[in-house]
Amino acid sequence: MYFKAMLLFATADDAEETIKRVAFKFIDAQSLITALVRTVEATTRGFVATKKQSEILGLRAEIVAEAKDNLDATLAEWGYHLIDLQLNDITFDEMITTSMAKVVASQNLQRAAEFEGQALYIRRTKEAEAEGEAIKIAAAAEAEAAQRRGEGVRMFRQEVAAGLADATRTVNAAGADENLVLFAMWTETIRDTVERGKGNVIFLDGSVQGMEESLKRLAALQQLEANRAEGSKGPDRA
Repeated sequence: MYFKAMLLFATADDAEETIKRVAFKFIDAQSLITALVRTVEATTRGFVATKKQSEILGLRAEIVAEAKDNLDATLAEWGYHLIDLQLNDITFDEMITTSMAKVVASQNLQRAAEFEGQALYIRRTKEAEAEGEAIKIAAAAEAEAAQRRGEGVRMFRQEVAAGLADATRTVNAAGADENLVLFAMWTETIRDTVERGKGNVIFLDGSVQGMEESLKRLAALQQLEANRAEGSKGPDRA
């Protein structure tokens, strides 16, 4: 460690004993300066040795206070009193400065890697959350669409059943057999299959037994719809 020091001191007092110490403690002024320099260096470097290199530049006031405490006692023995001490231009050996720069650079790289990892984690988390929300929205939309399709099929069947019931009442009012309606639907189905078919092969049981079986199923469907209609009118009649 290198530094520059400025000391301001004076004789402690004008007592005879003090004057003798000032005059005869050292052979000449240069000896006094040499002693002061070595004392300041020893005190400063002793304090610095207990600290980390990265802390030194921020401990200037503490270094000065430590040096002053030691110098006050030493100068008092020499007949002097320390007025002020300043330490300036604190620097380190080039090898130490280079090693400190490498340490700082490695620490910066480590922090940068940590920040990058955190940013990647946050981005991946947000992407996963967004994907989850998109899946939820798509599932909700599909569920609603399926519900709508089911309602459409149900309404279509209701309308078909209602049409059958209405046609049957009309036939009955005319005194004809209600199975005539079912027979007409059977023949229309065969006709539409032939006219609108596009190469698909559909096997229909065209026998009398097959037609009778189909008519029975349609009649059962018609009766079921009629029962539902009667059940819905029950509370109104009450």
